[in-house]
Amino acid sequence: MRAAILALASGWVLAAGVTLAMPAAAQRVRVAEGVLDGTHLTTSEAPVDAFLGIAYAAPPVGPRRWQPPQPALAWTDARKADRFGMRCMQQPLFADMRFRSPSIGEDCLTLNVWTPTGTKPGARLPVLFYIHGGGAIAGDGSELRYDGAAMARRGIVVVTINYRLGVFGFLATAGMAAESPTHSAGNYGLLDQAAALEWVRRNVAAFGGDPARVTIGGESAGSMSVSVLMTSPLTRTRFAGAIGESGGVMPPTFHPKSLAKAIADGDAFAHAAGADSLAALRAMPAETLLEAQDRERFRADFIVDGRFLTEPPIDTYAAGRAARVPLLVGANSQEGSWTGILGTAAPTVTNYRAAVTRLYGPSADALLGLYPATTDAEVPRAATALASDGFLGASTWQWFDLHRRTRQPTYYYHFAHPRPPALPPLTNPDVPPLGAVHSAEIEYALGNLDTNPAYAWTADDRRISTVFQGYFTAFIKTGNPNAAGLPKWSPAPSAAGTIPRQWVDVRTRSEPFVEQARYAAAVPLLERRVP
Repeated sequence: MRAAILALASGWVLAAGVTLAMPAAAQRVRVAEGVLDGTHLTTSEAPVDAFLGIAYAAPPVGPRRWQPPQPALAWTDARKADRFGMRCMQQPLFADMRFRSPSIGEDCLTLNVWTPTGTKPGARLPVLFYIHGGGAIAGDGSELRYDGAAMARRGIVVVTINYRLGVFGFLATAGMAAESPTHSAGNYGLLDQAAALEWVRRNVAAFGGDPARVTIGGESAGSMSVSVLMTSPLTRTRFAGAIGESGGVMPPTFHPKSLAKAIADGDAFAHAAGADSLAALRAMPAETLLEAQDRERFRADFIVDGRFLTEPPIDTYAAGRAARVPLLVGANSQEGSWTGILGTAAPTVTNYRAAVTRLYGPSADALLGLYPATTDAEVPRAATALASDGFLGASTWQWFDLHRRTRQPTYYYHFAHPRPPALPPLTNPDVPPLGAVHSAEIEYALGNLDTNPAYAWTADDRRISTVFQGYFTAFIKTGNPNAAGLPKWSPAPSAAGTIPRQWVDVRTRSEPFVEQARYAAAVPLLERRVP
């Protein structure tokens, strides 16, 4: 198993049952910048062509560091697109990220395309434009869990992207605002996403995709990105549907910064990093900036910069100005652990009450009423629900609740299936999960269980993946997750009343969204968390 994991991490197993063909079998397409030679993948099912490491923007280095992305440079000879590009500057923070990119670097604005073999230009297949997670400080479009071959085998052109992260993607300073024609700063990572989306719209027909049928999707920070792409005047009319997995830039947890606050924080960061000007910041080695990011605990916050975001996303949704497209959105049953509330304290009623009081002060009693535990045995589940909602559950719900009111087709899922225990040499957590942990749904939804050899997937896991991937496939193709052979999924009504959600587990079914009232009451209370 260790050998298998190392083989995956080293970069040349693209997905289970996938092998690389000889270079002579390379597929060729012409995009705006030049000709690309891709890679033909043979699979246990239908064959797929992959085009990897395609530059969608010029390298954001030197004077282009902390500039909006510039157009990609054209080339003359055919260029090989059979290797993933570098991942954007980041530290190794998350153990579940298994990259196929060779290294980190600033020259990282690339994307990857998977398309069914034999697809002709102009075939007008639906497109999935997928944004990776990682807190906007880590992650990469080469990660195995995002591999696009499985969805491509179902008649979809799949795109994964890289975008600038951390201090490279979300720093704002007075110097940056002063040199900007719009006096904006920050959000460079989001501007990268917008540039990648425009590149796809201009070029996806060459891969057989339909620029009028692009669905944007993402998980965690990628899901939060989707929630703001739906509100930005630069992007909100540029796609046909949206998928969000665990996260929206909404209260109670996520608020974009004002430009003034972002600049004040950014200038303080620059001073702490030892730079007295924008020129000095640009002259710093990337590794030095990455060390300062860690030392100063820089947060990659989205910013109401006046260019990408002109107002907080919640205001855009509440006013009905967000993208008027179908939305499939949801969260997992354990986005956070009860240890996030109690720490190392034993899960007793006394400790639970004390922890909630410490974290939420005068809101504690009301929250304990919404997340009750009357016996010690009830504490882990109650505290898990509170931790999950305080982290991502409530903000994802807020996004869903506002969008459904706009009379757009809106579908909410609750992914509840725990993964099987990890196989050696990996170790299982000291505190066993009570449900589906954060990010656990990705392999199921994208049909990529076999890209992750860390778990002994069962027949139940495969059945759940067949259903969940089926929902994603149908939604990307039609804007509706329902299809023959799948349990019926009812959309949420725009009016008040009984609201359904899809419970995704061994027995997937549509059921009343009983937590709707709890979320409505909890959001203002969760916002009052003590710093």
